[in-house]
Amino acid sequence: MSARETYSIEIAGLKRDLRLFQIKPGLRIAILNILGDTELVQACARELGKLLQNIEYDVLVTAEAKSIPLAYALSVEIGKPYVILRKSYKAYMGDALTAETLSITTGQPQVLVLDEKDRAMLKGKKVVIVDDVISTGSTLQGMRMVIEKAGGMVAKEAAILTEGERSMWENIISLGHLPLFTD
Repeated sequence: MSARETYSIEIAGLKRDLRLFQIKPGLRIAILNILGDTELVQACARELGKLLQNIEYDVLVTAEAKSIPLAYALSVEIGKPYVILRKSYKAYMGDALTAETLSITTGQPQVLVLDEKDRAMLKGKKVVIVDDVISTGSTLQGMRMVIEKAGGMVAKEAAILTEGERSMWENIISLGHLPLFTD
Protein backbone atom coordinates (compact mmCIF):
# COMPACT_ATOMS: atom_id res chain seq x y z
CA MET A 1 0.00 0.00 0.00
CA SER A 2 1.46 3.38 -0.98
CA ALA A 3 1.49 6.35 1.36
CA ARG A 4 -1.36 8.79 0.84
CA GLU A 5 -0.41 12.37 -0.04
CA THR A 6 -1.06 14.91 2.73
CA TYR A 7 -1.46 18.64 3.17
CA SER A 8 0.23 20.22 6.20
CA ILE A 9 -1.59 22.95 8.07
CA GLU A 10 -1.36 24.74 11.41
CA ILE A 11 -4.65 25.05 13.28
CA ALA A 12 -4.96 26.77 16.67
CA GLY A 13 -1.19 26.50 17.10
CA LEU A 14 -1.06 22.77 16.27
CA LYS A 15 0.37 21.20 13.11
CA ARG A 16 -1.63 18.50 11.37
CA ASP A 17 -1.07 16.56 8.16
CA LEU A 18 -4.43 16.12 6.45
CA ARG A 19 -4.86 13.24 4.02
CA LEU A 20 -5.94 14.11 0.49
CA PHE A 21 -8.92 12.26 -1.03
CA GLN A 22 -10.33 12.38 -4.53
CA ILE A 23 -14.00 13.36 -4.48
CA LYS A 24 -14.39 13.40 -8.27
CA PRO A 25 -12.01 13.09 -11.22
CA GLY A 26 -9.45 15.89 -11.12
CA LEU A 27 -10.51 17.17 -7.67
CA ARG A 28 -9.12 16.25 -4.26
CA ILE A 29 -9.80 17.72 -0.84
CA ALA A 30 -7.86 17.61 2.42
CA ILE A 31 -9.83 15.76 5.10
CA LEU A 32 -9.93 17.14 8.64
CA ASN A 33 -11.17 14.43 10.99
CA ILE A 34 -11.23 15.72 14.56
CA LEU A 35 -12.79 12.56 16.00
CA GLY A 36 -10.39 11.27 18.64
CA ASP A 37 -8.03 14.27 18.36
CA THR A 38 -8.73 15.71 21.81
CA GLU A 39 -5.73 18.04 21.70
CA LEU A 40 -6.90 19.68 18.48
CA VAL A 41 -10.57 19.82 19.54
CA GLN A 42 -9.70 21.57 22.81
CA ALA A 43 -7.32 24.03 21.10
CA CYS A 44 -9.92 24.86 18.44
CA ALA A 45 -12.67 25.31 21.05
CA ARG A 46 -10.47 27.75 22.98
CA GLU A 47 -9.66 29.78 19.86
CA LEU A 48 -13.21 29.80 18.49
CA GLY A 49 -14.48 30.77 21.95
CA LYS A 50 -12.23 33.83 21.85
CA LEU A 51 -13.43 34.78 18.37
CA LEU A 52 -17.09 34.45 19.44
CA GLN A 53 -16.81 36.45 22.67
CA ASN A 54 -18.23 39.65 21.15
CA ILE A 55 -21.15 37.91 19.43
CA GLU A 56 -24.53 37.91 21.18
CA TYR A 57 -26.03 34.40 21.10
CA ASP A 58 -27.79 31.82 23.27
CA VAL A 59 -27.02 28.37 21.87
CA LEU A 60 -24.66 26.46 19.56
CA VAL A 61 -25.94 24.18 16.79
CA THR A 62 -23.99 21.61 14.78
CA ALA A 63 -24.69 18.64 12.55
CA GLU A 64 -23.91 15.04 13.38
CA ALA A 65 -21.21 13.58 13.53
CA LYS A 66 -17.65 14.87 13.15
CA SER A 67 -18.41 18.28 14.68
CA ILE A 68 -19.98 16.90 17.87
CA PRO A 69 -16.74 16.94 19.90
CA LEU A 70 -16.13 20.55 18.82
CA ALA A 71 -19.65 21.63 19.83
CA TYR A 72 -19.27 19.91 23.20
CA ALA A 73 -15.81 21.40 23.90
CA LEU A 74 -16.94 24.86 22.77
CA SER A 75 -20.05 24.58 24.96
CA VAL A 76 -17.85 23.82 27.97
CA GLU A 77 -15.44 26.64 27.02
CA ILE A 78 -18.13 29.33 26.70
CA GLY A 79 -20.78 28.03 29.11
CA LYS A 80 -23.63 27.87 26.60
CA PRO A 81 -25.74 24.85 25.56
CA TYR A 82 -25.49 23.05 22.26
CA VAL A 83 -27.89 21.17 19.99
CA ILE A 84 -27.00 18.40 17.55
CA LEU A 85 -28.93 18.04 14.30
CA ARG A 86 -29.07 14.31 13.60
CA LYS A 87 -28.73 12.69 10.17
CA SER A 88 -31.62 10.30 10.59
CA TYR A 89 -34.98 10.32 12.33
CA LYS A 90 -35.58 8.01 15.32
CA ALA A 91 -39.04 7.39 16.78
CA TYR A 92 -38.10 8.93 20.14
CA MET A 93 -37.51 12.29 18.38
CA GLY A 94 -41.27 12.90 18.24
CA ASP A 95 -42.41 15.96 16.28
CA ALA A 96 -39.00 16.66 14.76
CA LEU A 97 -38.10 19.26 12.14
CA THR A 98 -36.06 18.33 9.06
CA ALA A 99 -34.14 19.80 6.13
CA GLU A 100 -32.34 18.08 3.26
CA THR A 101 -28.81 18.88 2.07
CA LEU A 102 -26.25 17.38 -0.31
CA SER A 103 -23.00 16.14 1.26
CA ILE A 104 -19.75 16.89 -0.61
CA THR A 105 -17.97 13.94 0.98
CA THR A 106 -20.62 11.35 0.09
CA GLY A 107 -22.21 13.04 -2.93
CA GLN A 108 -25.57 11.89 -1.53
CA PRO A 109 -28.54 13.80 -0.12
CA GLN A 110 -28.58 13.91 3.66
CA VAL A 111 -31.31 14.87 6.09
CA LEU A 112 -30.77 17.04 9.16
CA VAL A 113 -33.23 16.37 12.00
CA LEU A 114 -33.98 18.52 15.04
CA ASP A 115 -35.31 16.40 17.90
CA GLU A 116 -38.62 17.63 19.34
CA LYS A 117 -36.94 17.98 22.78
CA ASP A 118 -34.49 20.55 21.34
CA ARG A 119 -37.04 22.74 19.55
CA ALA A 120 -37.62 24.90 22.63
CA MET A 121 -33.86 25.52 22.91
CA LEU A 122 -33.95 27.26 19.52
CA LYS A 123 -37.33 29.04 19.52
CA GLY A 124 -36.72 32.79 19.79
CA LYS A 125 -33.00 32.21 20.39
CA LYS A 126 -29.88 33.57 18.71
CA VAL A 127 -27.80 30.69 17.38
CA VAL A 128 -24.19 30.18 16.38
CA ILE A 129 -23.78 27.39 13.85
CA VAL A 130 -20.58 25.39 14.40
CA ASP A 131 -18.96 23.03 11.90
CA ASP A 132 -15.60 21.35 11.45
CA VAL A 133 -15.12 22.30 7.78
CA ILE A 134 -17.39 24.38 5.56
CA SER A 135 -16.86 23.29 1.95
CA THR A 136 -19.84 23.90 -0.31
CA GLY A 137 -22.18 25.38 2.29
CA SER A 138 -24.89 22.77 1.73
CA THR A 139 -24.82 21.48 5.32
CA LEU A 140 -24.71 25.08 6.53
CA GLN A 141 -27.80 25.86 4.43
CA GLY A 142 -29.61 22.81 5.87
CA MET A 143 -28.75 23.87 9.41
CA ARG A 144 -30.02 27.40 8.72
CA MET A 145 -33.31 25.99 7.39
CA VAL A 146 -33.89 23.83 10.48
CA ILE A 147 -33.01 26.70 12.84
CA GLU A 148 -35.44 29.04 11.06
CA LYS A 149 -38.21 26.38 11.06
CA ALA A 150 -37.68 26.11 14.83
CA GLY A 151 -38.06 29.88 15.24
CA GLY A 152 -34.38 30.58 15.91
CA MET A 153 -32.17 33.24 14.33
CA VAL A 154 -28.61 32.62 13.10
CA ALA A 155 -26.33 35.14 14.82
CA LYS A 156 -23.06 33.82 13.35
CA GLU A 157 -21.48 30.81 11.66
CA ALA A 158 -18.15 29.39 12.76
CA ALA A 159 -15.88 26.55 11.66
CA ILE A 160 -12.44 25.21 12.28
CA LEU A 161 -11.70 25.56 8.56
CA THR A 162 -13.33 26.80 5.38
CA GLU A 163 -12.52 25.21 2.04
CA GLY A 164 -12.60 26.13 -1.63
CA GLU A 165 -13.33 29.64 -2.85
CA ARG A 166 -12.21 31.84 0.07
CA SER A 167 -14.43 34.80 -0.92
CA MET A 168 -17.54 32.64 -0.31
CA TRP A 169 -16.69 32.41 3.39
CA GLU A 170 -15.79 36.00 4.32
CA ASN A 171 -18.60 36.13 6.93
CA ILE A 172 -17.61 32.85 8.58
CA ILE A 173 -15.52 32.89 11.74
CA SER A 174 -12.81 30.29 11.12
CA LEU A 175 -9.32 29.30 12.23
CA GLY A 176 -8.01 28.69 8.71
CA HIS A 177 -8.71 27.85 5.10
CA LEU A 178 -8.10 24.82 2.89
CA PRO A 179 -7.49 25.02 -0.85
CA LEU A 180 -9.00 22.59 -3.34
CA PHE A 181 -6.47 20.35 -5.07
CA THR A 182 -6.92 20.00 -8.84
CA ASP A 183 -4.93 17.66 -11.05
